[in-house]
Amino acid sequence: MPKPDGKRTFAKHSIRATSIELKIIGEDSNLETIFKVDQLEAFENGEARIQLVEGHFYEYSVSDNYCLKASEIVYPSKINPGSGRLAPNVYTGTATFEILTPQKQKCAEIKVEIRSKKASYRQDYRLMLENITEHCTDLLLAHNSPVTHNFTVDFNQDSRTLYQRFAFIRSILQSDEFVSAVQKIIGVPVTKWSENEELKDIRKIRRVDGRIIRHMAGSGNRISIPSSHSLHKKLGNIPARVTMFSKTESLDTSENRFVKHALTGFVALVSDFKSCAKNSSRLFEEASILENELDLMLTNPFFQRISNPAMLSLNSPVLQRKAGYKEIFRIWLMFDLAAKLVWRGGDDVYAAGKKDVAVLYEYWLFFQLLDLIRDVFDITPVSLSSLLKSTADGLGLQLKHGKHVAVQGIFNGPSRRLNVEFSFNRSFSGKNDYPNPGSWTTGMRPDFTLSIWPVGISQAQAETEELIVHIHFDAKYRVESFKEYKRDDLLKMHSYKDAIRRTAGAYVLYPGEGEKPFKWKGFNELIPGLGAFAVRPSKTNNGINALRNFLNDVTQHFLNRASQREKAAFRSYDIYKSKNNEAVTEQLPETLGENRSLIPDETFVIIGFYKNAEQLAWIEKNRLYNFRTGTDSGSLPLGAKQAEAKYLLLHGPRETVSGRLCKLKEDGPRIFSKQDLEKKHYPKPKGSLYLVYHIDFTVESEFESQKWDITKLAGYKPNRFSGVPFVVSLSQLTKALVK
Repeated sequence: MPKPDGKRTFAKHSIRATSIELKIIGEDSNLETIFKVDQLEAFENGEARIQLVEGHFYEYSVSDNYCLKASEIVYPSKINPGSGRLAPNVYTGTATFEILTPQKQKCAEIKVEIRSKKASYRQDYRLMLENITEHCTDLLLAHNSPVTHNFTVDFNQDSRTLYQRFAFIRSILQSDEFVSAVQKIIGVPVTKWSENEELKDIRKIRRVDGRIIRHMAGSGNRISIPSSHSLHKKLGNIPARVTMFSKTESLDTSENRFVKHALTGFVALVSDFKSCAKNSSRLFEEASILENELDLMLTNPFFQRISNPAMLSLNSPVLQRKAGYKEIFRIWLMFDLAAKLVWRGGDDVYAAGKKDVAVLYEYWLFFQLLDLIRDVFDITPVSLSSLLKSTADGLGLQLKHGKHVAVQGIFNGPSRRLNVEFSFNRSFSGKNDYPNPGSWTTGMRPDFTLSIWPVGISQAQAETEELIVHIHFDAKYRVESFKEYKRDDLLKMHSYKDAIRRTAGAYVLYPGEGEKPFKWKGFNELIPGLGAFAVRPSKTNNGINALRNFLNDVTQHFLNRASQREKAAFRSYDIYKSKNNEAVTEQLPETLGENRSLIPDETFVIIGFYKNAEQLAWIEKNRLYNFRTGTDSGSLPLGAKQAEAKYLLLHGPRETVSGRLCKLKEDGPRIFSKQDLEKKHYPKPKGSLYLVYHIDFTVESEFESQKWDITKLAGYKPNRFSGVPFVVSLSQLTKALVK
């Protein structure tokens, strides 16, 4: 990285005979926030030499009554237009400051680089753009429908997207993979051996083989062998010259011709981009750098010994398997597709001189998470092809900040099938229209949302029945360590979890180095929860495995049908499905201690009948109450409400108002036979079997002096049916309270 240039610097620009001086001073006296880099370093990285740091503030002044034009970074002083304040905020990249004459006419411009706070931003930017390009071209190769269109780069009509296209191919051709592949080929090339024929004086032959002997026997232009020679009597004469065969190693193979052809094609297209760019523009400068790098490769003596191909043998095993060659072959395929790819979202990253590494990190994370979710849930998203669409000017990548993109698939677990949807920039509206999806408060839009719900119902139905779960992730590139994690960021995660309906977790993703994930459980299980994971741009270890382990645990959590989260979801649905609950304002026992479960709507009261004083006396003495079972009119059907009832309200003949409230023991009813009751001296039992409850006449103080009008309860039947038992909730009982 460049060395600091102190707390102030000067930028000069000459206009004719006038030299204009721009003075910049950092407002933070404790930090070095102004840099001046070497000219070669600036050129190689496509940056301006004078560099400021994002998030800091600066004062500036321009000499000789000149001034800077106001912009999103430049804030001129209202008192002295020649001075003012520079506020880069989160802008990163090359900022162009327009210089105005005293008459407010543009006369020149000065470029200043706004650097990211992160020391690794240059490498991160390159790695992320390279990886996004790789993913995009893989999508094109995997889905044939877009590739069937024969797009070409129209440099006249596509001026708005030229830099977008160039950024993709530049990320490929400046990648470590490409440079390393070329070096491998030059170092360990594929060669072939060729056999050459040459007529040679027979007197210079040192070694004779079978082919030379045959040639000696049949060739013309013969000469006599001296009589003194040992072969004179056997041969008499021999040819003056014989054909010699030799083998030479050649680099001029079809595979090496392909490599040269690929590099030549790369240079040609980069040159076309350069020729269509304005001089001194960012595209022109970066294309010039790339063109020089490719030309330097082609000047290697290796390529001088290789001819141009007459045809391309793309099915060569060498191109498909050998190190170096297979990478160039793949890059060649990627390059052609990348040149056709239009990414509207690229404007957020590098339009107008920007190098917004923070936004690029968000886009890069999309593909990292997409790969991870496809792997963890073992799905091939059916809507993946929607990421790429044919447009009028090429192949459009449908990934743009603020635009909702979603891919779906089905997870086939060992015990459960689940719908899985991964969304980018999904909005949750702030309309308070429960049970529809959205936020309780204001509208919210997390960067990424993972939604999971059972197969067999639509997403809309899953929302209304509390069967869907959302897990959100937010990208924070500027956070290098969790120690830097701001309280506001944590509160934002809380906002997602607490405000967006059916949310079970919210997590930050940041490019930390070697940090363990931070996870907080809301209760006893993995989710609901909050946390943070370090995921960084890297070729070797990007930290994604910690997130992989978390999602694997999420998968196991969803396979657990008895999880607390599932129970809570059902309770929420059961509680909120009714919009018109009646209010209960009458005096009731507090839900404390043994009455913790005394919820009026879920606490049931049996309305029981005694037919005479003798039967009432038996009930009071034995602390037992019985109901006949069977199908006759006086029997009590045994259901969940009857079995779980907590109270019994007794009434007798012609008694419509009663205060005889008893508590039922929590062990539920028992079954007694007629003989069992006779042993306990029950007066004249008539049925065969009875449901018998143990009762307690001691009730809570809130109920001691209360009476209820039984005729006001739903289920009461007058006259001869008044003794038929029935069940009501405690809420319903309070409505019959006699005041």
